[in-house]
Amino acid sequence: MRVLGLDLGTKRIGIAVSDRSGTIATPFLVLQRKKTRDQDHAEILRLVLEEEAEAIVVGMPYTLRGEMGATAKSAEAECSQLMKVVGVPVYFHDERFTTTTADNALMEARMKADARRRVVDKVAAAVMLQSWLDARKNRGMP
Repeated sequence: MRVLGLDLGTKRIGIAVSDRSGTIATPFLVLQRKKTRDQDHAEILRLVLEEEAEAIVVGMPYTLRGEMGATAKSAEAECSQLMKVVGVPVYFHDERFTTTTADNALMEARMKADARRRVVDKVAAAVMLQSWLDARKNRGMP
């Protein structure tokens, strides 16, 4: 099952994609937000079709206490709109610490700050998507 992972930011959307077996997540691209969410969602739909994705996993930015703060509520509202457009199931997965994990990995790779800023969102999306894929596999789901 091919899956897209989304890290919804206010300025950018990090996107990761799984392999066709739904085993390995790979950073894919970073979308700059357009003027409207409808434009962003149209671009995500294009990627769903182009990549033949069967599902989308959206990183849910819970608070450190695991609660729904303002950012998570905003992500949930956006996903309600996105679900009406993409035609595939949309799942949520905890994204706490994914950006920090991604940034640390990029620093360990000795990537310069300006280069990290250009890719950290898609790497964070891959960290989140890999976590979802692993959790799904551990529950015995295909």
